[in-house]
Amino acid sequence: MENLAPHIYRQRLLIEGIYEREVDVDTILGYFDALTTGLGVTAAGEPVVNDSTGKGSLENQGIEAFLPLIESGVALYTWQSSRFLSLIIYTCRAFDEDRAVRITREFFALSQSQHKQF
Repeated sequence: MENLAPHIYRQRLLIEGIYEREVDVDTILGYFDALTTGLGVTAAGEPVVNDSTGKGSLENQGIEAFLPLIESGVALYTWQSSRFLSLIIYTCRAFDEDRAVRITREFFALSQSQHKQF
């Protein structure tokens, strides 16, 4: 893919995994706190969190959340019945990829995970 804006720094990290921890809205808020503290990034506003538990088809129920950062943002999606999460961290400032992966694996007690920076 051609870099259309080489003058703008962008770092993107996708993390996906199977979580063993119980996840609810408070868990997500706690994760956002742990991530911002651990990476030294700053929330630009309050997280937006939607809990679709009990709504729609069972296989798609879970939590969707976004945390705006001064440096850009974090989007997190969970699928409750599969205990699966998909997370993307997008910043306009460098962050420690290994630390982000470690924080996420430990916080959610991921039994399996993969990640890719792009």
